[in-house]
Amino acid sequence: MTTRTLWRPVGPAELDLLRASGWRSWPPRLPDQPIFYPVLNEDYAIKIARDWNVPAHGSGYVTRFEVDAAFAARYPVRQAGGRTILELWVPAEDLEEFNKHIIGLIEVIHEFHADAPK
Repeated sequence: MTTRTLWRPVGPAELDLLRASGWRSWPPRLPDQPIFYPVLNEDYAIKIARDWNVPAHGSGYVTRFEVDAAFAARYPVRQAGGRTILELWVPAEDLEEFNKHIIGLIEVIHEFHADAPK
Protein backbone atom coordinates (compact mmCIF):
# COMPACT_ATOMS: atom_id res chain seq x y z
CA MET A 1 0.00 0.00 0.00
CA THR A 2 1.25 3.46 -0.88
CA THR A 3 0.91 6.12 1.80
CA ARG A 4 0.91 9.88 1.77
CA THR A 5 2.63 11.81 4.53
CA LEU A 6 0.61 14.67 5.99
CA TRP A 7 1.28 17.15 8.78
CA ARG A 8 -1.09 18.99 11.05
CA PRO A 9 -0.32 21.84 13.41
CA VAL A 10 -2.29 21.62 16.66
CA GLY A 11 -2.68 23.48 19.90
CA PRO A 12 -2.70 21.91 23.38
CA ALA A 13 -6.43 21.06 23.41
CA GLU A 14 -6.30 19.09 20.16
CA LEU A 15 -3.07 17.46 21.31
CA ASP A 16 -4.86 16.20 24.43
CA LEU A 17 -7.61 14.70 22.26
CA LEU A 18 -5.02 12.99 20.06
CA ARG A 19 -3.34 11.54 23.14
CA ALA A 20 -6.73 10.28 24.39
CA SER A 21 -7.25 8.48 21.05
CA GLY A 22 -3.98 6.60 21.52
CA TRP A 23 -2.49 8.71 18.71
CA ARG A 24 -4.73 6.93 16.20
CA SER A 25 -7.43 9.38 15.15
CA TRP A 26 -8.35 13.01 14.78
CA PRO A 27 -11.16 14.34 16.96
CA PRO A 28 -14.47 15.36 15.39
CA ARG A 29 -14.61 18.91 14.13
CA LEU A 30 -16.49 21.55 16.09
CA PRO A 31 -19.65 23.00 14.52
CA ASP A 32 -17.72 26.02 13.21
CA GLN A 33 -15.06 23.75 11.61
CA PRO A 34 -16.60 22.27 8.43
CA ILE A 35 -13.21 21.18 7.02
CA PHE A 36 -10.35 19.12 8.44
CA TYR A 37 -7.23 20.36 6.71
CA PRO A 38 -3.94 18.59 7.21
CA VAL A 39 -1.12 20.21 5.29
CA LEU A 40 1.19 18.81 2.64
CA ASN A 41 4.46 20.27 3.84
CA GLU A 42 6.28 20.32 7.13
CA ASP A 43 7.52 23.93 6.85
CA TYR A 44 3.97 25.23 6.52
CA ALA A 45 2.89 23.18 9.57
CA ILE A 46 5.80 24.59 11.58
CA LYS A 47 4.86 28.15 10.64
CA ILE A 48 1.25 27.66 11.79
CA ALA A 49 2.23 25.91 15.04
CA ARG A 50 4.91 28.47 15.93
CA ASP A 51 3.37 31.70 14.60
CA TRP A 52 -0.35 31.11 15.22
CA ASN A 53 -0.84 28.43 17.87
CA VAL A 54 1.80 29.70 20.30
CA PRO A 55 0.39 33.26 20.50
CA ALA A 56 -3.19 31.95 20.64
CA HIS A 57 -2.71 29.02 23.05
CA GLY A 58 0.74 29.29 24.63
CA SER A 59 2.08 26.28 22.73
CA GLY A 60 1.93 24.69 19.31
CA TYR A 61 2.78 21.25 18.02
CA VAL A 62 3.44 19.76 14.61
CA THR A 63 2.13 16.27 14.03
CA ARG A 64 2.95 13.91 11.19
CA PHE A 65 0.99 10.91 10.00
CA GLU A 66 0.55 8.57 7.06
CA VAL A 67 -2.70 7.96 5.25
CA ASP A 68 -3.59 5.54 2.47
CA ALA A 69 -2.66 7.54 -0.65
CA ALA A 70 -5.47 6.11 -2.79
CA PHE A 71 -8.04 7.11 -0.18
CA ALA A 72 -6.51 10.57 0.32
CA ALA A 73 -6.62 11.21 -3.44
CA ARG A 74 -10.39 11.66 -3.28
CA TYR A 75 -9.94 14.97 -1.44
CA PRO A 76 -8.91 18.18 -3.16
CA VAL A 77 -5.60 19.86 -2.48
CA ARG A 78 -6.11 23.59 -1.94
CA GLN A 79 -3.52 26.30 -2.18
CA ALA A 80 -3.97 28.48 0.91
CA GLY A 81 -1.45 31.15 0.01
CA GLY A 82 1.98 30.78 -1.55
CA ARG A 83 3.02 28.02 -3.92
CA THR A 84 4.00 25.64 -1.10
CA ILE A 85 1.10 26.44 1.23
CA LEU A 86 -1.03 23.43 0.41
CA GLU A 87 -3.78 21.77 2.40
CA LEU A 88 -5.87 18.64 1.92
CA TRP A 89 -9.52 19.54 2.43
CA VAL A 90 -11.51 16.78 4.10
CA PRO A 91 -15.16 17.58 4.92
CA ALA A 92 -15.87 17.21 8.63
CA GLU A 93 -18.51 14.56 7.95
CA ASP A 94 -15.82 12.37 6.30
CA LEU A 95 -13.35 12.56 9.19
CA GLU A 96 -14.39 9.29 10.83
CA GLU A 97 -13.79 7.43 7.54
CA PHE A 98 -10.57 9.37 6.97
CA ASN A 99 -9.34 8.24 10.40
CA LYS A 100 -9.87 4.59 9.38
CA HIS A 101 -7.32 5.10 6.59
CA ILE A 102 -4.52 6.44 8.82
CA ILE A 103 -1.60 4.01 8.72
CA GLY A 104 0.28 3.73 12.01
CA LEU A 105 0.28 6.38 14.71
CA ILE A 106 0.05 10.14 14.61
CA GLU A 107 3.32 11.49 16.00
CA VAL A 108 4.43 14.83 17.41
CA ILE A 109 7.59 15.92 15.60
CA HIS A 110 7.98 19.56 16.76
CA GLU A 111 6.76 21.63 19.66
CA PHE A 112 6.91 25.33 20.41
CA HIS A 113 6.15 27.15 23.68
CA ALA A 114 5.62 30.81 24.54
CA ASP A 115 8.05 30.60 27.46
CA ALA A 116 10.83 28.96 25.40
CA PRO A 117 13.94 31.06 24.83
CA LYS A 118 14.10 32.57 21.37
